[in-house]
Amino acid sequence: MPAPELVIFDCDGVLVDSEVIAARVEAEVLTKAGYAIEPDELSERFAGLTFTDMLLRIEAETGLPFQAPMIARTEELIDKRLAAEVRPIEGARQAVLSVQGPRCICSNSSTKRVTLSLTRAGLMPLFEGLIFSGLEIPSKRTKPAPDVFLYAAETLKAEPKRSFVVEDSVHGVAGAKAAGMRVIGFTGAAHSYPGHADRLTEAGAETVIRRWAEFPAVLAALSEWAEQI
Repeated sequence: MPAPELVIFDCDGVLVDSEVIAARVEAEVLTKAGYAIEPDELSERFAGLTFTDMLLRIEAETGLPFQAPMIARTEELIDKRLAAEVRPIEGARQAVLSVQGPRCICSNSSTKRVTLSLTRAGLMPLFEGLIFSGLEIPSKRTKPAPDVFLYAAETLKAEPKRSFVVEDSVHGVAGAKAAGMRVIGFTGAAHSYPGHADRLTEAGAETVIRRWAEFPAVLAALSEWAEQI
């Protein structure tokens, strides 16, 4: 396989250590609303989903009704915590800069939140004009739907099968695979849990890395190996 035509990074839990912050806020809100859950369990079950999609799944499972204003309040709380606390994941900047060709971000978070997190983490200059939010593309279908990945590839004129995605969540891996892209799993954020790498592999990641220092060599090696179809 030639050099990748596009390398797509998830943001939360891949470039910035934000998943653990959001999980703490969401778990606290859900527990107060009658659905007791710890942040670790929330991360394992729902990482990669929007808070709205998370609530829909919990409603279907339990029948608990959630009020719409709770979503807006929770999102505001998360943004406030991220603005004060979020940090880049060690080695993320060097890993992004190691990509020789086109790169972008595909996220289930809003462009506003991604921009807030990247700015706080000092990574925003690497992705100016290269942020794609599943909430804001024409279909508005978020991961695990493949839409945001396909929209990014079309916009940047890259073939999906010649594109790589780095994802930390099962839902993100599933979406990237459904888009026909190759996936590297990442487990280097604070919300990682026992069995995390295995779950990403089961979802379709070709390999999983824990440290960004591994990324350039892994990407180069996988680029040399054309996946058998």
